[in-house]
Amino acid sequence: MFNFLWGVLFVAVNFALFLACYRLFGKNGLYMWIAAATVLANIQVVKTIEMFGIVMTLGNTIYATIYLTTDLLNEKYGEKEAKKAVWFGFFTMIMSLIIMQMVLVFKPAPGDLAHESLQTIFGMVPRIVLGSLCAYFISQFLDVRIFSRLKKAYPGRTQLWIRNNGSTGVSQLVDTLVFCSIAFAGEYPWGVWWEIAITTYVLKFVISVASTPVIYLARSFKFKEEQASA
Repeated sequence: MFNFLWGVLFVAVNFALFLACYRLFGKNGLYMWIAAATVLANIQVVKTIEMFGIVMTLGNTIYATIYLTTDLLNEKYGEKEAKKAVWFGFFTMIMSLIIMQMVLVFKPAPGDLAHESLQTIFGMVPRIVLGSLCAYFISQFLDVRIFSRLKKAYPGRTQLWIRNNGSTGVSQLVDTLVFCSIAFAGEYPWGVWWEIAITTYVLKFVISVASTPVIYLARSFKFKEEQASA
């Protein structure tokens, strides 16, 4: 029960920080969030927790906010800006991967205390790294495309929940299937594989649905510089 209650608070804090980042820094804050979220998600995923008898990895909460960010950019600034954010996040993942892999090659000093911990966090097996990169690239661009089409089909301001949840629901399903297929197919029996895939997708989608009020609130933010250039 503790993990569940702490998890609810954790989700609320993630959403609050997302809103603060956008409120304080405007559109640039959304790109800042994408960069931070892609790195933090890959760090958090190393830690596993148990909730209601189900073992799951962390990272799903902040990873779900990446979809929230690109959907908000698409809603307020257009598809071009949303795609730019996807590329920005992809570059951040590649950059952090290359730099940290080079860091791990350095021979630690005899009294070093950090190398083993860094190895645990950043020394990910190639299949997991490849799965993460492919899943992000495919699902994020799919999310942007679906959101744009739903925006044409359901253009009303009150229909944002359709655009947000519709695009996220499909793209996160693709994200989960791509990642689990590349990272875990053949490593576990199919029964275990499906359990990992289903629980991962359900958790991410529930968090995304919970973010619906957040994107409505964020859309209402007004910035003087944007109004002046409009």
